[in-house]
Amino acid sequence: MEARQTLKQELDAITAWEHSQKDLWFWEKLGRLPFQVLDKLTPKIVHRKLGQLLDELGGYIQNGGKYLVKKERVLERLGVTSLEEVPYLPLATMDRACDELIDARVTFAQLQGAATGIGGALTLAVDIPALLALALKTLQEIAIIYGYDPNEKQERIFVVKCLQFVAADIVGKKAILDEISSFSSQRGHVFSELQGWREVIMTFRDQYGWKKLFQAVPIIGVIFGSLFNKSFMEEIAEAGKMLYRKRRIIEKLKQFEPDV
Repeated sequence: MEARQTLKQELDAITAWEHSQKDLWFWEKLGRLPFQVLDKLTPKIVHRKLGQLLDELGGYIQNGGKYLVKKERVLERLGVTSLEEVPYLPLATMDRACDELIDARVTFAQLQGAATGIGGALTLAVDIPALLALALKTLQEIAIIYGYDPNEKQERIFVVKCLQFVAADIVGKKAILDEISSFSSQRGHVFSELQGWREVIMTFRDQYGWKKLFQAVPIIGVIFGSLFNKSFMEEIAEAGKMLYRKRRIIEKLKQFEPDV
């Protein structure tokens, strides 16, 4: 069993990370410019693809759809054969497997962005759903690494909350962190219904549209596509790791509480 003090230090580090998620960087500030400007500049085919994400995300929440991942492949990274074994692994083992996974997914996203940046708006329309699929897959794999089952609807909702956290403004981030804290303490019952999940895609549309607008130019889009996909996956993966890691640390700390 890991030392209680060590786990508390790790939890404090995550709390410090949460407090650092306050300022908006360039793309988020740009995404808050009048949407009418973006609406006129973004190709129609991109609008259609972004609209389809609404239905696909809703389907993912309800039944997982085509986005569910195979647990066995992720468990191999941890050297175990069942999800039930994962919570008993050292936190360091989970972190190592998670970091290796993130490196692989970020590299893949970067190459995908470069490849789809070659053809401008046409290939951009392919990149949008592919990047969302990769983000959902990565978050589910991170969930498994920290001992949570994305086949359960509550966990799929938590995955979407991670997406929402990355896309949210300062106020939204604080609200999501409060919800997630309740999720940990009440073992998931607080998310019996996910309200406003469409806002994830609406915010994603605004921010993603600005970023991907630069990728719509053939050839030049290779550079923008590669850089954007890389930064997007890094943000998604970092949030997923921190939020799932926090839940696991809290669960481990409960082992030190006396039985009532």
